[in-house]
Amino acid sequence: MAYLRNGRNVIRQIIKDTNIHSPDSDRMINPLLYACQGIRYRKLEVILTTSVEKLGKAGQTVKVAPGHFRNHLMPKLLAVPNIDKYAYLIKQQRKNCLLQEEEEEEEEEVKVVTVSEEAKQREYQKAAKILANSRLVLRRSINLEKFRTRATKEDAIELKSPVTTEDLVAEVARQLCVHILPENVHLPSPLLTVGEYEVPLRLPKSIPLPAGKIQWTLNVKIRTA
Repeated sequence: MAYLRNGRNVIRQIIKDTNIHSPDSDRMINPLLYACQGIRYRKLEVILTTSVEKLGKAGQTVKVAPGHFRNHLMPKLLAVPNIDKYAYLIKQQRKNCLLQEEEEEEEEEVKVVTVSEEAKQREYQKAAKILANSRLVLRRSINLEKFRTRATKEDAIELKSPVTTEDLVAEVARQLCVHILPENVHLPSPLLTVGEYEVPLRLPKSIPLPAGKIQWTLNVKIRTA
């Protein structure tokens, strides 16, 4: 699209600035008059200002019927006569477009800035603080058969299905919007009963612990559904 837009602007400026009464030669004649003169020739050599299906790509020199050039290509500024003046201008225009595209690509590459270690550390500390100051609440169905056969009311209420490390990781992401990995959670065995737990977390040692704590933990409360 850059070729088409910029090529058309160049052609419009050429037509505006060209003196159609110049006695120099056909090189300085208005392109529209040049197109009309093409009636005398079987084929015209033209330079495409943009890619045209079944003809060629932008910048190529092709031969076309005079009527096709006069009625279709020239009015839409899709091509110009193949004379030195236009050939030079199209070549320069394509060169400028390529340079512009390279500059845009370099600008995009510059915008891709890698996150510094200091920034990563701040993000880790922020996530760890959220985990330490929050409580994860899970609602789970209980094992009704074992619930009814409890010896006393103080006996633990067993869950229908255990809470695993993967369950905790998923709930942390859903409830706290913090993404951790299964290896960050130290859960030797699944949680089997209703109650409150402090699940140890394995976070990078570079993250300073809050005052009075010897390790990072996640407060988990399992309630009946």
